[in-house]
Amino acid sequence: MSEVNKNSLEKILPQLKCHFTWNLLKKDGVLHDLEDRVCNQTEFVNTEFPARTYNFLAYIKHLNGHNEAALECLRRAEELVQREHSDQAEIRKLVTWGNYAWVYYHLGRFADAQMYVDKVKQVCEKFSNPYSMECPELDCEEGWTLLKCGGKHNERAKVCFKKALEEKPKNPEFSSGLAIATYCLDNQPQKPFSIDVLKQALELSPDDQYIRVLLALKLQKMNEEAEGERLVAEAVGNTPCPAEVLRNAATFYKNKGDLDKAIELFLRASESIPNNGYLYYQIACCYRAKVKQIQNAGESEASKNREKIEELKKYAIDYVIKATEKGVDPLHAYSDVTKLLEKEDYYQTRFGKEHPNTERRQPHQQYCDFEGHLGKSENTAVQRDLEDVPSSTKPAEEGKMKCPLQNRAGNHLPQSAPNSWYLQGLVHKLNGELLQAAECYEKELGYLLRNSPTGIGSFLWQSPELGQGGEEAGWGPGSPALRAPQA
Repeated sequence: MSEVNKNSLEKILPQLKCHFTWNLLKKDGVLHDLEDRVCNQTEFVNTEFPARTYNFLAYIKHLNGHNEAALECLRRAEELVQREHSDQAEIRKLVTWGNYAWVYYHLGRFADAQMYVDKVKQVCEKFSNPYSMECPELDCEEGWTLLKCGGKHNERAKVCFKKALEEKPKNPEFSSGLAIATYCLDNQPQKPFSIDVLKQALELSPDDQYIRVLLALKLQKMNEEAEGERLVAEAVGNTPCPAEVLRNAATFYKNKGDLDKAIELFLRASESIPNNGYLYYQIACCYRAKVKQIQNAGESEASKNREKIEELKKYAIDYVIKATEKGVDPLHAYSDVTKLLEKEDYYQTRFGKEHPNTERRQPHQQYCDFEGHLGKSENTAVQRDLEDVPSSTKPAEEGKMKCPLQNRAGNHLPQSAPNSWYLQGLVHKLNGELLQAAECYEKELGYLLRNSPTGIGSFLWQSPELGQGGEEAGWGPGSPALRAPQA
């Protein structure tokens, strides 16, 4: 194709309504697990239009540099549209054709790109604009895609669904989309939620299990838990039950305090989405909450159930490890569970309330054991602020606390190993050596920032010594970035 035609394509492509023009994700900002999440979703809630998933997967694969795989996804999307929406096939294919044109353009196959541009034109020129058109189905497609991207895109998704409903106010697909987008925005104080939106969506789609559990969660927040539980029971009673439905149902029971039921449902969801870090983390949180339930029942109850507590702690640790291995942020995952590991032994040490038949274990040893168990996880993080770790109350004559950095096999960890500076800082803190602790935490933070997937380290260190340790990189004791607190 001539350079003139390439230039012509560059003017036309931005006019197409598709994933490449919806301002979704930047190439360097694709979440590492987004493709897995999209693959595992049962079309979020809307299973009758799986072509939408393949369109989005094609876009993600393009961003990850896999254009041939993107084309295969688009071929699958086109087949599904023809099969599932034969009465609206041309309009429903506009997004797919637009994606085709963009992928072929990036491959340098300009003739193929022009062929799909022409397909779009043949449909759109029947209306006002030769390369795009206003239609509720396209607004809906954009809305669902924005919902999949989540976060800051939810407000735009809501606008898309409201626009689509103006044309077709009784459309179940549009109504469900608006209900979910509105629900996602409910945590923003400036965006008051109307429960009527969810109720209307469920009225139009009475078999929509996902909308049913969202309504249940909202009713629970409004202190109408009994009605919410009825809806949850109806949703999970249907088979097959999508993982997203099971996850939200589990959240309902977790909020209620029925932790065994919550764990059961999270595990059911994990069967549909194996190796999902988020689900593993939620299971860990449930086991952590079960420990707290026993401890909150009183000292005598905790003493009687000491073996049960230790068993629950082990389950919590195991699922935290699984979660971090599957991509959950270690800083987020470890902070809650490490607190429960220390709390009981800390209070025993401080107030002398050890169980008579239990060997006393210092809090720092709990952490050494725990972190040794985590040695296989390569990107650990600082678990807590300094204030969260109690100072040692052990008499000075018994000597300073010692905690050799070891992995599970008993081998000493090198200082370059992930989390090693954190562990050393923890020992200093437990010994009351706050200045040395702060210096170690600075080095650990330097390590984390240098290795952060966000690339923030590139803004802080420009020298080739980046990988040589905190001090060499300009992030050591007394550096201007972080100062040790005064003891």
